Amino acid sequence: MTTTLIIFLVICLVLACAFEFVNGFHDTANAVATVIYTNSMKPTTAVVYSGILNFTGVMTGGIGVAMGIVNLLPMEVMVDDNVMHGISMILALLLSAIIWNLGTWYFGLPASSSHTLIGSILGIGLAFYFLPGNVGGSAVNWDKAKDTGWALLISPFAGFAAAIAIMFIFKRFVKNDSFYKEPIPGKKPPIWIRMLLWATCGLVSFFHGQNDGQKGVGLVMMILIAIMPAYFSLDSSINLQSINANVVVIEKIISATDTVDFGKEEFKNFYNIKKHAQHFAELTSGKAFVDAVGTTDRFELRKDIVKVTKGAEKLLKSENVAISKADAASLKKEIDRAKKLVEFAPSWVIIMISICLGLGTMIGWKRIVKTIGEKIGKQHMSYAQGASAEIVAAIGIGIATAYKAPVSTTHMLSSGIMGSMVAKKGLKNLQRGTITNILLAWVLTLPVTIVLSGGLFLLFRAIL
Repeated sequence: MTTTLIIFLVICLVLACAFEFVNGFHDTANAVATVIYTNSMKPTTAVVYSGILNFTGVMTGGIGVAMGIVNLLPMEVMVDDNVMHGISMILALLLSAIIWNLGTWYFGLPASSSHTLIGSILGIGLAFYFLPGNVGGSAVNWDKAKDTGWALLISPFAGFAAAIAIMFIFKRFVKNDSFYKEPIPGKKPPIWIRMLLWATCGLVSFFHGQNDGQKGVGLVMMILIAIMPAYFSLDSSINLQSINANVVVIEKIISATDTVDFGKEEFKNFYNIKKHAQHFAELTSGKAFVDAVGTTDRFELRKDIVKVTKGAEKLLKSENVAISKADAASLKKEIDRAKKLVEFAPSWVIIMISICLGLGTMIGWKRIVKTIGEKIGKQHMSYAQGASAEIVAAIGIGIATAYKAPVSTTHMLSSGIMGSMVAKKGLKNLQRGTITNILLAWVLTLPVTIVLSGGLFLLFRAIL
């Protein structure tokens, strides 16, 4: 690597850490607002507690959500013959995400870091349409973008409705009146209430680390693959012949499938699988590990695995593909095994992101905590309202992580607070000005970050 390339690599990694750091203190309020505003935990103790659990969440969260972030952009967008084009992409993505996150934090708006990141990535992809010759005709993985978009769209409405439901459950089974009253300033609530709120705060923090922390891991992997594809396209610890065996089984099952009802898209995936399976076998013939493969061929192997596995997954979902339950189960198993070659993150990446998110959690939390604790409802948050919102957020984020879907912690908890306020006195219990500003930030996040990242990408690509 040249000195210039090393400098840009370091800059990109620092910016990725900065994004995760900002994400930490931007989203910390989602976990600690309830325990702070109900006097259940001192602010300093709360943010340290949340930071440690965020760190733990990243370390134990796997990489499913991270790979979802990586796969939003097709491979030809991530890796270019001119490495400076990849650097332009990464710089634009990170700077636009950081700028919007800092802006919404400064004004105390609980905007979504997930939306910010997704919008920045989509902006890069869409910007390819404006390049000479329209070289980026398929610059966005729309299938993945659609799945991600649904998860982000549904989460606020689910959080709002679920919080109302939990408030009614509380009222049905918890008869202690103090649970529904505003906290008395300076007075700690009963121990059972504190323990409940400690638990819900801890769960939100932990699952936030598992979900949002993985987004940082995905960002770093995008950087490494774009700038150093020969070294980070494939997991060097995986036996290539083992993966080849998985690919052979996938190709065999697909080849035996009745194609009589196939449409144009099914045939495209069918032949892509056969072509890339054969290419993978040829490139890995007689080679046990990645070190034996030429550096220029390693990204081609990654492309083979992605095409084979993604094509097989699409065929599995198609109504025009007739396949037995036994073959479908076997195919899913082989796909998951083959993906291990390309879906990975080095331990140092996970540790680095864990530290950045954990440290960020301990800083800069006051602005958004104030909005969540005081400005969403017309009354001070009660113990029941805090607990219901955080239970909703913890469950929602946990389910999303299990299904490898990026979801907005901010949306889940803010909408949960709104729902808990509405459950008490209806819509009139919400502060219209604050809700309008939050909704405006939610609506503007995607278009603003798309335009910002796309514009920065075209600018950087022109000057670098």
